[in-house]
Amino acid sequence: MSLIDDAVLVLKGYEDQTELRQAYLDHLAEHPDGLWKACRAGHITASALVVDPEAGRVLLTLHRKLRMWLQMGGHCEAGDSSLAAAALREATEESGVSGLSLLPGGPVRLDRHPIPPPCHCHFDVQYAVVAPPGAAHAVSDESLDVRWFGYDEVADVADESVVRLLEATRARLAA
Repeated sequence: MSLIDDAVLVLKGYEDQTELRQAYLDHLAEHPDGLWKACRAGHITASALVVDPEAGRVLLTLHRKLRMWLQMGGHCEAGDSSLAAAALREATEESGVSGLSLLPGGPVRLDRHPIPPPCHCHFDVQYAVVAPPGAAHAVSDESLDVRWFGYDEVADVADESVVRLLEATRARLAA
């Protein structure tokens, strides 16, 4: 199965945010290159919130270009077999944490947001990954810093999109 076929199946199976989900599907239908950074109309990205549920904390990255505390994530690559694999790859690369595991149930949220040129717009498919106990992290070339924050600290350092992702992740964990 191609990555675009996987993206369409994942989005069709995602039951929340119906209007936004349809906008993602419309984007892919209108732009055959809609998964790739080269698509100037915007492109699908895959991200993952790294959580340590036992300690009640999340690992965020201080993004080098945007200078904001965010979840790990980024552009799909030709070698990615699925959106979930892309999110897991990005989370592992940007966090330095090995042994991450995807939270079951597919994407946790969708978040479409403007990005400075040349990207313009990201149609982000957001997952959550669970860090193993005692996970050690590292700062990647894409980050200025990587740091653990308690659930109650996230709203003080990150924007509303990260707060909404954390809320949805915690709801998924509790289910």
